[in-house]
Amino acid sequence: MPTELGARLRARDPAAVAQALNLIEDARPAKREAASALLAELEARGGEALRVGVTGAPGAGKSTLIDALVRELRARKKTVGIVAVDPSSQKSGGALLGDRLRLRSGAADDGVFLRSMAARDRLGGLSAATRAGVEVLASAFDVVFVETVGVGQSEAEVMHLVHSLVFVAQPGAGDSIQFMKAGLIEVPDVFVVNKSDLGAMAERTCSELQGGLGLNDAGADGWTPPVLLASARDAKGIDAVVDALYAHRHHLAETGTLRARLDRGRLAWLVTALRERYGSYGVEAIGGVEAVEAHFATNRAQTFPEILSVLSNEIEAALGTT
Repeated sequence: MPTELGARLRARDPAAVAQALNLIEDARPAKREAASALLAELEARGGEALRVGVTGAPGAGKSTLIDALVRELRARKKTVGIVAVDPSSQKSGGALLGDRLRLRSGAADDGVFLRSMAARDRLGGLSAATRAGVEVLASAFDVVFVETVGVGQSEAEVMHLVHSLVFVAQPGAGDSIQFMKAGLIEVPDVFVVNKSDLGAMAERTCSELQGGLGLNDAGADGWTPPVLLASARDAKGIDAVVDALYAHRHHLAETGTLRARLDRGRLAWLVTALRERYGSYGVEAIGGVEAVEAHFATNRAQTFPEILSVLSNEIEAALGTT
């Protein structure tokens, strides 16, 4: 039962976490109904977990950095859940990298949970079940990381899931320059130049990012993203990254913009879910994105599954009469 499973999640039952994640990825109609009920309950109660997205070009060291961050968080007595969105197998559609053995710190730690999800055909670098997976983990852990496939313009959708987005840059690889050219410089909340043990090369990449940020004003919420040097290999600068993440969460709460950020994310995912299910034609049948936004604005207190269900019924009714 969704209510019982939700209670077990909040009690931090490891078996309940795995059971809930399996449920939300089950495509059978009966299971989808149960999953929606579970997510509605979890969202209504709201998890207090710090949610962090980690993005960057392949090879930048995202997984290695997360591994180091997990060790630091565990030293601070925080439990950690991780959703790793991997490339998909063309045969099975499953996650190619599977449960990542390179996350060494969580191998035998009951306070760490890792789940790999296949990106499949999602251009945004996130699997369709990622949002639901984050809700499940946020109800059972203190901190939730979402690691994406790789950096790209469309991958900015991860910002709709998290409180803070971290961009990981690899010294000398040129990915930070490409990131700025792609127009994504305003998206991350924290920049981390990994592999600071490379010395001058890492410092030069750090200067490039700081220069790029200097061309932009502080964000709408008044936050100026820090650019930090860190070495996941040597565990240097990792504490400063964790401090920056909590500082950003505190800033959002103090300025009253945390709720607005999460609402923007819910709305973006709502539009995406409706378009995936009914296409742009279906959304237009009820008045387009403007109508979805208006419905969301007046029903913000409802959970994501509840709003999705109401609008889905409206679209199906509209399509049935046209």
